[in-house]
Amino acid sequence: MDTLTHALSGALLARATAGIEKPALPMGRRIGIGFLVAAFPDSDVIASWISPLAYLYHHRGVTHSLLMLPLWTVLLSLLFALLWRKGPGWKSYAPVVALSLAVHIAGDWITTFGTMIFAPLSDYRHGLGTTFIIDLWFTGIILGGLLLSMLWRRSRLPAVAGLAVLVAYVGFQYQQLQSAVKFGERAAREMGLYQPKISALPRPVSPYNWMVIIEGEEDYRYSHINLRRKTVQTAPPDAGLIARLDAAYRPLDQAVWEKDVRYGKGSQGAAVRAAYQHPEFAFFRWFAAYPALHQVDIGGAHLCVWFKDLRFLTPGRDAFPFIYGMCSEGTGPLRPYELSGGARQRVY
Repeated sequence: MDTLTHALSGALLARATAGIEKPALPMGRRIGIGFLVAAFPDSDVIASWISPLAYLYHHRGVTHSLLMLPLWTVLLSLLFALLWRKGPGWKSYAPVVALSLAVHIAGDWITTFGTMIFAPLSDYRHGLGTTFIIDLWFTGIILGGLLLSMLWRRSRLPAVAGLAVLVAYVGFQYQQLQSAVKFGERAAREMGLYQPKISALPRPVSPYNWMVIIEGEEDYRYSHINLRRKTVQTAPPDAGLIARLDAAYRPLDQAVWEKDVRYGKGSQGAAVRAAYQHPEFAFFRWFAAYPALHQVDIGGAHLCVWFKDLRFLTPGRDAFPFIYGMCSEGTGPLRPYELSGGARQRVY
């Protein structure tokens, strides 16, 4: 989830749970703390200042961990008690701090990228996979709850209702996820594919937009669908970003299936597989959910084998992020690189 939505969710939760601490915090201070603390876990973005690889390894790591939540709660509560020395002790800040950290973790858990809730003991990213990383409906529900709370300042009912609608919305998204997976299962049977792995990824603009993936041993077949749309939509050349993003998703009866390979075939496939399985490429094998061959660059003195993660394929968006590969210069060894903006950069 984007950082602003996280912060707003913390503010909404702080208002909905006002009064649980003793002595009670001033309302403005409590909501402000909820806003700031719910954004705090994304401070791990500073890892990108070290290197792209450090960002991959540590984003949504210890700052997003349920195991580390008590430690962050104590440290941040002590900080707030220090800032407001004439206020209550740190224990009065702990409930809102803990809840705000927890709502951030929950907000990332529902996305396909997931979060390392058991870091540092485990680097596995757990994710429910119901919600796109930027969901305008999700954010709008939170804003609605906050606006109503401003109108009815004496009651926490609007904030509680906002949270209830938000939970119901995620439940609705989960139902759409199941529908998208069932569509993929039917399509796989029609293709003559049996017992493939079927998954569906939420996509932007609408909770009905999904990318359905049929995963085989050597390739992927995927389709961008809208579960409720009856006709194909097209975006004019001057269409805005939202219209361009939304137009790619087709009705179920007019779904178009595309294909991407993991490695390729023949001698090139063997070389691609060797590059993918290289020991220094372990970070990408850990990171990618749907690794696929992006391209092979062969120059006069270099060879590069690039891979992408289909999890980040979004029609209507110009750039494809997180493209990594193994490159060699002349007869030199393979080394890991990142491809960004058409230029390659050493990972480490």
